[in-house]
Amino acid sequence: MKLTRYIPVLFAGLVLAACTDMNEIKPQSGTMLASQKQETIAAVPSRASASFAGLFRPLGNPNYFGYGTPDDYGVLMMLFCNDLESADATASDNNYNWFSVCGEYSSRTASYRNPMIRYRTPYMIIANANDFLAGFPEDVTEESSLHMIGQAKALRAYAYMLLASDFQFCYVGHEQDPAVPISSPDIEDPTHNPRATMEQIYTIVMDDLDSAVECLEGYERPTKKYIDQNVAYGLRARANLNMGKYAEAAADAEKAAAGYEPASVEEVSKPSFQDISEHNWLWGYDMTADEAKAFRYATTSSWLRSFSAWAYAAGTATYTCINKILYDKIPESDVRKGWWVNADLYSPLLDGLTWDAGEAGSASGQAIADFEYDDKLAFQPYTNVKFGCTPIGTTDNAEDMPLMRVEEMILIQAEAYAKSGNEQKGRQILENFVKTYRDPQYSASAGGRSFADEVWFQRRVELWGEGFGIHDTKRLNKPMVRFLGTAESTNVSPAFRYNIAADDGWLNMRFNNGELNTNFSVVDNTGGDLPKMDQNPTLRDGVTD
Repeated sequence: MKLTRYIPVLFAGLVLAACTDMNEIKPQSGTMLASQKQETIAAVPSRASASFAGLFRPLGNPNYFGYGTPDDYGVLMMLFCNDLESADATASDNNYNWFSVCGEYSSRTASYRNPMIRYRTPYMIIANANDFLAGFPEDVTEESSLHMIGQAKALRAYAYMLLASDFQFCYVGHEQDPAVPISSPDIEDPTHNPRATMEQIYTIVMDDLDSAVECLEGYERPTKKYIDQNVAYGLRARANLNMGKYAEAAADAEKAAAGYEPASVEEVSKPSFQDISEHNWLWGYDMTADEAKAFRYATTSSWLRSFSAWAYAAGTATYTCINKILYDKIPESDVRKGWWVNADLYSPLLDGLTWDAGEAGSASGQAIADFEYDDKLAFQPYTNVKFGCTPIGTTDNAEDMPLMRVEEMILIQAEAYAKSGNEQKGRQILENFVKTYRDPQYSASAGGRSFADEVWFQRRVELWGEGFGIHDTKRLNKPMVRFLGTAESTNVSPAFRYNIAADDGWLNMRFNNGELNTNFSVVDNTGGDLPKMDQNPTLRDGVTD
């Protein structure tokens, strides 16, 4: 067995990185020292190219901070945590689950590595973008420079949105509440840099995205790992949705989706969501085999995908599963029902597949679910088979991960049109999408939900595993509901079986020791308590009732 089976240690205090950078000795929300800033690259775009490529590394580079642990892989790790802290995704409560802190919500503990990575990663993106942008004059007009500037600003906006969603409740109604500190060259004393309000953070976000849209006009990117104008519109659609600016969100989502077609029923009738070239992706993380080799356990293939033979998922049966209370709501006529095996470990997506383990044997079709050898244990009920690997049983872990798909933009349009006063158009958009691409028998009213909850249901199913879980829950001011009053109602492990009220302060992240010990103006989040098993059994969310 390649995988060392041991209990992950939650370090008390900061984990020492193999590499050294200024973020180890200065506030993570502060600014880089002048001696660290890149040499001025004004009007010399060729000198910017090398540093520009590095802006995208924090999105998913394995072992990015050099911790040598399976949970160190940047934004993709953050997105995985977002889903594991939601109601809809769960993994075993065992000695191999490095993300059990998300299941039990001890991810608020200041000395743990999990919240530290989730805080440091966005600030690394912001610091890198700040340094990169500092090398250009304000009046730059050279086209390739503008294209890089637009992408740096879009990444910075994305990072701030991730942080704001972690550290505060939804924007609407909390505009003047504290979010996170601003990282800027204008901050004179990073050791006294208080939290900015949600409104202040989103002013930066919108300024950056407005500029990015303008700078990226006419840009044709070489690969979807980079950000073009469609992606900038998509990020602005998300920002407007978060801010309750629904008409603007709908307009931006339409522009983002222009030229893209959702994946067909046939295309999602097999494990996929693994290749950045998939036509429905607007943006993704382009994992290479060489990059994955840095630490193959610190990848989405190791944790989220059920078909990797170099993985915690298959190797320790720490599969990422859907909560059955959501699974049970998906109609049998919906192709997405097959994105997870059922209670009997059946999924039509397994048909036609073969897991070849060489001397250890092989299995085909439905037999894959029960197939076991040293690097794979049997699937659990409701294990996901949505995310594919090439080949089945790979050890490369070089599968890509979507960061934005056209389907999300369509769902934003449906929600935003309805909430801006045109529910008829929103309903038409939603029904056209689902009936054409997922379930030919679909009706938006069949589930008996309000239209707003129906759109959320479709987001929860369509975007499952792609990082929207707890952020959507907070954005919509909904409770986090993992069980319906009894242990039998869910497949979530007992330690993770509880519900959290929408206004419970425990939903907001806490600041890690690295920030608290070096930025003395940060006032930490308070409120709420570590959840207890079976708490709030009567809470309901309007979708899984």
